[in-house]
Amino acid sequence: MSTPPSAHAFLVLLLLVLAGAVIASAENNKDCHPSDKAALLAVKSAFGNQSHFASWTPSTPCCDWHDITCNDAGRVIILLFFEDVNLTGTIPDAISGLTELLVLNLYYLPAISGPIPKGIAKLSKLTSLSISLTSVSGPIPSFLGALTKLNDLTLSSNSLTGTIPASLAGLRYLDTIDLRNNRLTGTIPPLFYNSKSPIISYLLLSNNHLSGSIPTEFAAVGFQFIDLSHNALTGDASVFFGRTKELESINLSHNALSFDLSSVEFPEEMQAMDASYNAIRGGIPAQVANVTNLRQFNVSYNKLCGQVPAALARLDVYNFQHNKCLCGAPLPDPCKK
Repeated sequence: MSTPPSAHAFLVLLLLVLAGAVIASAENNKDCHPSDKAALLAVKSAFGNQSHFASWTPSTPCCDWHDITCNDAGRVIILLFFEDVNLTGTIPDAISGLTELLVLNLYYLPAISGPIPKGIAKLSKLTSLSISLTSVSGPIPSFLGALTKLNDLTLSSNSLTGTIPASLAGLRYLDTIDLRNNRLTGTIPPLFYNSKSPIISYLLLSNNHLSGSIPTEFAAVGFQFIDLSHNALTGDASVFFGRTKELESINLSHNALSFDLSSVEFPEEMQAMDASYNAIRGGIPAQVANVTNLRQFNVSYNKLCGQVPAALARLDVYNFQHNKCLCGAPLPDPCKK
């Protein structure tokens, strides 16, 4: 199954477009705000004045520095550290001095380690926090719940451990939650659901050590892309489905989920589903024939029985093999009359 579109890749593209527009309006500023410049120089010092910060010199306007985007008032609103295998150290608390920051993005910095610093909690205007492909470790800190304007929380492909903190329940504007490829344990809390804004486009928690059942509260959430694969989740995942939901892609593979697929109604806009390597029972509903955009559908290695709907006969046999008693094309076993 193809993975859902990368929220991070989309964010990076958006940042580049946004940065171009904002930088153009900031070119007439002689310098950024003095407090922002002081905070940035403190960040540089905390990193040991490494070569990554060569453009960060006190004698030049800091809105022109590498990694920085200012608004037309000269306030730093985007800080983007991007793809530097030589940058070492920990994320400094000095970042907290950038009080107007909207976006903080650290991407592919494999030599950056240590915990997520508490100073980030002071960035009260932050709408996007992304720390990906680093060696950052420790727990997901509960103080991230103070960032009440966040709509994107991406902490993927790090070395984070522990549970998902309940404090994230306060993040009512979250649109993207990406915690993939860490070492997280415990259950998935129902905290991602907020009745005042029940829309989360991306729920990406794959390749962790999460266990327990799917929160029933998720039935009220308008997910579009879900990836919970490669965990140890159990129980019923039917809460994600429904004929009128906007779900486009879901990956539940490599868990221990057990529910009756026969009663599931597939969203009309669904394009991809992978529920392989679970303990799902029942049969494949004939209603799947009405899902006209469905391109990928994998239910192999489960406990399903009955006939494969004719609308799915075009798919490869590996999508249905190793079930209890599925039959019909593309499987080699015809159904008994």
